[in-house]
Amino acid sequence: MTKFTMPDKFRGYRIHMVGIKGTGMAALAELLHARGAALSGSDRPETFYTDAILAKLGIVPLTDFAAENVPADARLVIHSAAYRRDANPELVEADRRGIPVLLYTEALGELSAKSYSCGIAGVHGKTTTTGMAGTVLKALDFNASALAGSVISGFGDRSTMINGDKYFVAETCEYHRHFMSFHPRKILLTSVESDHQDCFPTYESILAAFMQYIDLLPQFGELIYCADDPGAVEAAKLVFQSRPDLVFTAYGEKATGEFGLRIKGIRDERLTFSLKGFAGEFRLRVPGHHNVRNAAGAVALAVSLVREEKGELSVNDLGLIREGIERFAGSKRRAEIIGEADGVLVIDDYGHHPTAIKTTIAGLREFYPGRRIVVDFMSHTYSRTKALLGEFASSLRGADEIILHKIYASAREENDGTVDGETLFQATKAKHRNVRYFDEVMDARAYLSKSLKHGDLFVTMGAGDNWRLGPAFLEDRNKR
Repeated sequence: MTKFTMPDKFRGYRIHMVGIKGTGMAALAELLHARGAALSGSDRPETFYTDAILAKLGIVPLTDFAAENVPADARLVIHSAAYRRDANPELVEADRRGIPVLLYTEALGELSAKSYSCGIAGVHGKTTTTGMAGTVLKALDFNASALAGSVISGFGDRSTMINGDKYFVAETCEYHRHFMSFHPRKILLTSVESDHQDCFPTYESILAAFMQYIDLLPQFGELIYCADDPGAVEAAKLVFQSRPDLVFTAYGEKATGEFGLRIKGIRDERLTFSLKGFAGEFRLRVPGHHNVRNAAGAVALAVSLVREEKGELSVNDLGLIREGIERFAGSKRRAEIIGEADGVLVIDDYGHHPTAIKTTIAGLREFYPGRRIVVDFMSHTYSRTKALLGEFASSLRGADEIILHKIYASAREENDGTVDGETLFQATKAKHRNVRYFDEVMDARAYLSKSLKHGDLFVTMGAGDNWRLGPAFLEDRNKR
């Protein structure tokens, strides 16, 4: 069978998208629309925040899936991973009619082949780093587009920044090796450690996946990696043995080159830092030393791209990069401020791995000194909770009070019955004296409404649906 290749020109090219309301799918729709494609799509009838984004593109998704939804002139069908090719009626119809069908990640990979593309990867920090890099490239007025895995405030509360298509920066995901469809010229690697145990049962297996991704780089391609992350350093060292042709650029506090990082502290509600190869300071408005490292990586990528385009970095370029870093105001569900009521600040964060939980809490502690920190955490997937049970219990110790719930299950796995929310509660209680358990998320609503006090910081954390407690608390407290 001949491999499908996307056209170089999309003007009038009809593409139908199944599951178009998903964050990644809607972002891909924006990119395709900007390049002239004629788009249609379908999804569930529920309203999502992406409905407004799609409406601005002139797309009203068809609700309920049916074979007749596939346009007669469709040249390509793209689908979300949530829908199986042999079960969804629109995908079955596309196959019947011989229309090429691509998974979202495959389509993103095809699109990346049309530009000078840079993939941002890692177990932690890839969304934030992509958002930072895109915000900086926007400040530089660079001929580039960027795609992140969440809404970025600097992208106009969208997941894409579109300012041309010569260069393309995208968040690329390791799950099921989805990033292997991408065509990178540069890769920024934030971190490597054990995660997604349902497809990477050991650290060695996930490390191997990242190394295979790095090996996609062409001759003289560049790997930009975090020198403070042991897994990223190990991946770089191992790849160097077989690919000495690549350019290896380290960033972070342990980096010895021009992107060697020094974190100076908080001043005027900004984290300040410097880089060895550049005079002056950079300022960051989002909390956490992990975010300073992400910012250093974004600067390294931006500098590399400017040099690729112009040959050298000017003083004006560096000034614009500084502006872009300070302009970055965060992304949805990454230390996102939801609101404040009666002196209680409410933040929501997607952190769902022990390392991310620990560093996020530490960053909030530094950024909001004096506040009592109450963390409501909902673990995601039985396999991750089982494999990292001790690490989860320890990672939450930085909070003053912890609230836990049942495990947020994933459709991609079966529960073997050996671990549940109560298991995590008992493990955490053995390491922290102030832990409470509410099996159902909203069962904690009344307790929070009564117990949270002026000056507290309430953080909902995890990849589950406990984020609902933040708006619910604000609603209850504002009624007083």
